[in-house]
Amino acid sequence: MQASTFKPSYMLTELIQQKARAYKDSFIAIRHHLHSYPELSYQEFETSQFIQEQLQAMGIPFQVMARTGVIGLIEGRNPSSRVIALRADIDALPIQEENDVPYKSIRPGIMHACGHDVHTTCLLGAARILLETKEHWEGTVKLIFQPGEEKNPGGASLLIKEGVLENPRPQGIAALHVHPGLPLGKLSFRSGTVMASADELYFTVKSKGGHAAAPHLTHDTILAASHLVVSLQQIISRNNDPFNPSVLSISSFQGGHTTNVIPSEVKLMGTLRCMNESWRFKAHDLIRRHVQHLGEAMGVEMSVHIDVGYPTVLNNADLNEYARRLAADYFGQENIEETEMRMGAEDFGYYAQQIPACFFRVGVMNKEKGITSGVHTPTFNIDEDAIEYGMGIMAWLGAHLRYQQQV
Repeated sequence: MQASTFKPSYMLTELIQQKARAYKDSFIAIRHHLHSYPELSYQEFETSQFIQEQLQAMGIPFQVMARTGVIGLIEGRNPSSRVIALRADIDALPIQEENDVPYKSIRPGIMHACGHDVHTTCLLGAARILLETKEHWEGTVKLIFQPGEEKNPGGASLLIKEGVLENPRPQGIAALHVHPGLPLGKLSFRSGTVMASADELYFTVKSKGGHAAAPHLTHDTILAASHLVVSLQQIISRNNDPFNPSVLSISSFQGGHTTNVIPSEVKLMGTLRCMNESWRFKAHDLIRRHVQHLGEAMGVEMSVHIDVGYPTVLNNADLNEYARRLAADYFGQENIEETEMRMGAEDFGYYAQQIPACFFRVGVMNKEKGITSGVHTPTFNIDEDAIEYGMGIMAWLGAHLRYQQQV
């Protein structure tokens, strides 16, 4: 990365900041619309249509991919000199909103509880700013409005299969995510692994059930499943490097329906989260072997299905550090912090496997206003001044970010 030769345009800095400030209220209104009409993963047809209408009104060419994904292109001066992608996810969660706000979700049991309405709004705002300043920056910006982030197999994987990273191929990709634990006006970055992989675990224990008063005439599936829950933790504690973060949690135990019958079948569900891809797949093998041997030892039929989910989110060090420096130029170094590692998962990791990636956080917390709820909760909300900051930083990165490996 030739960061030493980069000289930010202070005129462009002020221009983007002015436009972000001027357009803030109109894009907050867009956020309110998106928040009121949330749609679940792979069902974002109205959301997709709304995004298409916004881009069409701006005069930005676009195409639809993976049914509800919308891909736009903005060309500055010398379009082939640089291509950078900016991504926003558009789907909502199956959560009943409890916020008492005028723009509360009108759809029962569906809510933008992870901030995807904010991400979409910020990218739309950045698109307008980039379009209006295209004479001041070089290259091409690819806008990716992505469906299905919240549900396997992940909209990112579907878009990649359909060629979203080709024609033109981006040198790198960036995405922001709301951070309810970071104060308004702050951004946070981190190089290297920033979020975990996520795999779903489904276990079945079968055998001869029977009367609970005569366990010797059965093969106790409840007991075997209980041993499985406890012993699975040894996969982590006795095989994984303690300096390599990893979590295995069993979150569902279903079996039996009365006090005096040992059931013939028990089902368990859980999740495996890893920060290292090699260890992740080694853990899969260890889990399968453990299930086989424990079932044999306890005289039951025990099986596991591992639904392989999102990979780790790996921020390219060169691209991430360049983005951090750009953000400091735009916001001031005092407003840039270090993002903590999280065991949560994001399908942005699929992009990071293909091209250099930067996944960063935007502060949305305001304790004085009581805005502190975490994502995936029924009371999640943001300080909407974050819209101005989010669309401004996305436009700024779109105008300047590039990948060139440090030598």
